[in-house]
Amino acid sequence: MSEDSRRPLTKLAQAGRRADWTGMPGQPGAIVSPGVWRASTILYDDVAHLRKAAGSSTHERLFYGRKGTPTSWSLADALTEMEPGAEGTMLFPSGVAAIACALMAVLRPGDQLLMVDSAYDPTRNFCEQVLKPFGVETLYYDPTIGAGIAELLTDRTRAIFLECPGSLTFEVQDVPAITAIARDRGIVTLLDNTWATPLFFPALAHGVDIAILACTKYIVGHSDVMMGSVTATPALFPKVRQSAYLFGQMTSPDDAWLASRGLRTLGVRLAQHQASALEIAQWLKDQPDVARVLHPALPDCPGHDLWARDFSGSTGLFSFVLQGGDETARAALIDGLAHFGIGYSWGGFESLALPVDPARYRTATIWQAEGPVIRLQIGLEDPADLIADLDAGLARFRAARG
Repeated sequence: MSEDSRRPLTKLAQAGRRADWTGMPGQPGAIVSPGVWRASTILYDDVAHLRKAAGSSTHERLFYGRKGTPTSWSLADALTEMEPGAEGTMLFPSGVAAIACALMAVLRPGDQLLMVDSAYDPTRNFCEQVLKPFGVETLYYDPTIGAGIAELLTDRTRAIFLECPGSLTFEVQDVPAITAIARDRGIVTLLDNTWATPLFFPALAHGVDIAILACTKYIVGHSDVMMGSVTATPALFPKVRQSAYLFGQMTSPDDAWLASRGLRTLGVRLAQHQASALEIAQWLKDQPDVARVLHPALPDCPGHDLWARDFSGSTGLFSFVLQGGDETARAALIDGLAHFGIGYSWGGFESLALPVDPARYRTATIWQAEGPVIRLQIGLEDPADLIADLDAGLARFRAARG
């Protein structure tokens, strides 16, 4: 069977395990998983060897520890294999670092960036606190704009940033429509694909030029590593790689090894996250104290048709809007939960509940809702236990709301 014909779950098990990373030259056999190669200094046989190494490409070659070792290269290769059409992947110490470096790879002073209005808050902060002083204008756009984005393009527009769905309010963007328009105008498209991962949404196959993951979430899957990745087309990967090198971005071999280990179980974990989250979302939808459930896989959720057309699955993160109430009532619901932690991030094995206030992070659109919003990360616990926990929480909410 050829490599390109492998199905996604097979790729998850096999990707990044080429002989370069799992065997020793001149020795028979191979280990199943690439080992942990820790290094700063790389030794050379002689001066001529050192000069030759410095004068040629250092990509996936031992040169200096900052350029990586087989541990990080094998993970990068695996993530590249998950994105058909990709040239390569660079790893970063966090998702925010990946976003920042990807944007710096394609933007210059005087350029304009179109940024989706539902973007992750640190992405907005980078635009306002780094790109703006750098001389790049950021124009925020409605995540539901679709092909209408053509009306916002100017001669200075160099890149369009997408996040689909938005990680607070879960609007689904028409990615193929936006990327088709951008491609015709020579504009780069970047997508934060952390929610779906390439398993449920192969970004480059939908026309995206640069796909970004906060590997901290589902790739690692155990809430114990910070990491980001940027996967790009052949035309743009050299720019991403050079940007990473110039900014000195890298990940530790130990973290890369843990992320590789997490990647192998991504398929089975996402299947459980998906099933449990849908069961809980459906239950919440029927509760009188819940005004709306923001989960794109629900048929009555705005953007569901686009999700059904483009995505092959959903994951464990969604939000719901309470019917009335205030901050005190919302806190009463969350504070008493027994099976949900209170904390940032998501994608691990544990469930989380987080109060979110989308109106604070809007520029091009206005967020209005019937009551406060809670974002849930549904972990790998039994969904019946989580539902019982939420049921008790809604009772506390009613009592506090009065």
